[in-house]
Amino acid sequence: MKSHVVALAFSLLATIGVAPAHAQTYPSRPVTIIVPYPAGGPTDQVARQIAPKLSAKFGHNFIVENVSGGGTNIAGQRVTRAAPDGTTIFIHNLQIAANVSLYPSLPFDTEKDFQPIGMINSNPLVLVGRKTLAANTLQELAAWMKTTPARMGHPGTGSTGHLATFLLAQALGVDVTHIPYRGAAPMLQDTLGGHIDLFFATPQQVVGQFASGAVKVFGITSKETSAQFPGVPSFAATYGPKLDISFWHIMLAPAGTPRPIVDALNGALQEAMADPEILKAWATSGMAPYPAAQRTPEGAAAYLKTQIAHWGQVVRDNKIEAPAN
Repeated sequence: MKSHVVALAFSLLATIGVAPAHAQTYPSRPVTIIVPYPAGGPTDQVARQIAPKLSAKFGHNFIVENVSGGGTNIAGQRVTRAAPDGTTIFIHNLQIAANVSLYPSLPFDTEKDFQPIGMINSNPLVLVGRKTLAANTLQELAAWMKTTPARMGHPGTGSTGHLATFLLAQALGVDVTHIPYRGAAPMLQDTLGGHIDLFFATPQQVVGQFASGAVKVFGITSKETSAQFPGVPSFAATYGPKLDISFWHIMLAPAGTPRPIVDALNGALQEAMADPEILKAWATSGMAPYPAAQRTPEGAAAYLKTQIAHWGQVVRDNKIEAPAN
């Protein structure tokens, strides 16, 4: 008799549209997108471009939260400790791969404690210099750097700009003075003010200043040149493939996030990346979406693995060390 009562109860619940909690439509509440940098940088900008599209898709707010510090590892730990229910996701960049070798003891396992959702986009870097530098071409800059230790800014140990600075110095056979900053904005201000000589930036950060003549741009870390920076040569074409550097973004969730939620997020991300408004903004900024094969969870996981190996070799070859706590 009791079994009939239970069966009748479930039948009534189904009739009136009530489902068990685990079958509720994702998400059931707002979602936090963790960005491991201060507001205003390129990774934060990508997150804030995508968030409204995800909000519209799912009918719940996707809220960007900036959790900076600790070489981005504070944010990473926050994500890995979050419930694996899709309500905390992570947008990171190349630094997550470099940190595996840079830090001898991370508070998480990058390959095991994150669930990749998909690659997002990538863009090259440009080498920006103060306008008062005597050099005007890449060849002149290389000659100048052999006689003068350049003061080069970067947004912290393990950042893409930091790694690119090491690779440039290695390619030119020169020594440089590394000057860490908390972000691109203060580096640009100090370059405009003549307090540092050079730094690597994403194209969108400096295209206006380059057009106005406020800064010089000496090279771009891609195989091709860019129409945004006429006359600026490719580092890869000049110095080889080690300076073919892409600044990329990836979306992740805590490990253990159910596959249906991962697939739902991946599908929404793919839709956002096809949005004409986003594509136009990215094209203007020199960004390009990743190929379809790397936008899948499996493709993103495989790409992250290769990047961990690649940047680990760069860290070891150049004896790059994380700052002491």
